[in-house]
Amino acid sequence: MYHIVKYFPSITQDQIQRFEALDALYHDWNSKINVISRKDIDNLYEHHVLHSLAIAKIINFRPGTTIVDIGTGGGFPGIPLAIMFPQCSFTLVDSVGKKIKVASEIATALSLENVSFVNDRMEAVKQSFDFAVSRAAMSLDLLVKVCRKNIAKGGQNAFPNGLICLKGGELEEEMKPFKRTASLYNLSEFFSEEYFSTKKALYLPL
Repeated sequence: MYHIVKYFPSITQDQIQRFEALDALYHDWNSKINVISRKDIDNLYEHHVLHSLAIAKIINFRPGTTIVDIGTGGGFPGIPLAIMFPQCSFTLVDSVGKKIKVASEIATALSLENVSFVNDRMEAVKQSFDFAVSRAAMSLDLLVKVCRKNIAKGGQNAFPNGLICLKGGELEEEMKPFKRTASLYNLSEFFSEEYFSTKKALYLPL
């Protein structure tokens, strides 16, 4: 938990309480429905929560921004971002029902009122959003293919509406078709922990 206060010192007491509550909630739910690998659950804050919040280092979503989280799994990056940006609305999408159940139960326990859930494939989602976010859900070309139709024109943020995804490893091949428009960020620029040395974020206006 100290990671979050260290990198986001201006968060409120209410946000701190919600971030603190994630530990017990995820440990409890993960013992019933495995959404985080058993070996990794003790690294919840560094590997999952802080990793999700890398998006908040790239863009400070303005109030009223709408965001869809594609392939949210147990709620990443959507739930940490929803805590960080209480005046934005988040729609978390996953085709696996038990994963959506965990994310939904955790959001309910936290009284997060700015989050909704869709148990379906992104291809079936008709709604429009300002941004799509995703955490290693699929390759970049597939992500663009499934969410381009859902990105609203224009935008009210510092960046035009588009896609922000969190990835690891070598991305040169994936980025080739988009290299003129995509922006790549090394997460080691934001976070000093070893875990982030190979992690990246990618922004693509759509």
